[in-house]
Amino acid sequence: MTTALLTTTAPLMATAPLMATAPLLTRIRESLREVIQILRREYFNRVWQMQLGEGSVVSFSAKLDKTNPRGLHIGKYTVVTFGAAILTHDYVNNVTRDVYIGDDCFIGAHAIILPGVRIGNNCIVAAATVVARDVPSGCLVAGNPARVVETNVKTTHYGVRASVTPQEMPIVKEVTKVPSF
Repeated sequence: MTTALLTTTAPLMATAPLMATAPLLTRIRESLREVIQILRREYFNRVWQMQLGEGSVVSFSAKLDKTNPRGLHIGKYTVVTFGAAILTHDYVNNVTRDVYIGDDCFIGAHAIILPGVRIGNNCIVAAATVVARDVPSGCLVAGNPARVVETNVKTTHYGVRASVTPQEMPIVKEVTKVPSF
C-alpha cells in the first residue's frame, strides 16, 4: 500500500540540482526525508483526521494542535516551517474553531496561527508572526498582530514567490531624514 502511495504522490521539493552534485549520503538522506514526509502527511490525514493537501510539508518541529485535529485544514503544496504553531482550540474560553490555510502558502518560522483564522491561497506569513484575523489571498503578512505588508503576491508551490520583473516591483517612496553632525 505504501509503494502505491509513494508512486502516485508528487515529490515534495524540487531537489534535482541538489541530487546531481551532492554526495551519496546526502542524496540518500534527502530521499528518506521525502518518504518520511509523505508518510507523516498520511499519518496526520488518516490517524488524526486532519486535512493536509497533496504535497504539503510540515516541519518536524512545527506544532499542530491535536486537541481539535479535525479542525486543521491545510491546502495543497503549502509549507509550515520549523517552530510554527497552528492552534484550533482556545482553552481559556473553552472554544474550538477550524483553521484553514490555502494552497501554495508559506508559514514562516515560529509563526503562530490562532483558532478560527482563514489564510487565503498564495499567502506568505513571515517569521514570528501572530495571525489572529483572516488573511486575504495573495498577501504577505508580518508582525504581532499580523498586518498586511504586501498585496498581490504571486507564489508557486511551497509559497515560493513567482519571479517578478523590475517593472512589476512596487516602488516605495519613503524619505528618511539622515541626521547631520
